[in-house]
Amino acid sequence: MATSTYTVTGMTCGHCVSAVQKEIGRIDGVSSVDVDLATGRVLVESAAPISDAEVVAAVDEAGYEVANS
Repeated sequence: MATSTYTVTGMTCGHCVSAVQKEIGRIDGVSSVDVDLATGRVLVESAAPISDAEVVAAVDEAGYEVANS
């Protein structure tokens, strides 16, 4: 099991959370996506490590941005 944490900016409501969860959840191997609206923290669990680029692309598809770390 691999776990990655990201910070997503621009989310303001439950619909935003759902959109981000849905898009990241479409990535092959992702088993769960936990989004904290208040902090923008997104915890992604997967069977094997997934690339940051895949997560960034999914968040972008949902209409939001991953903050640079």
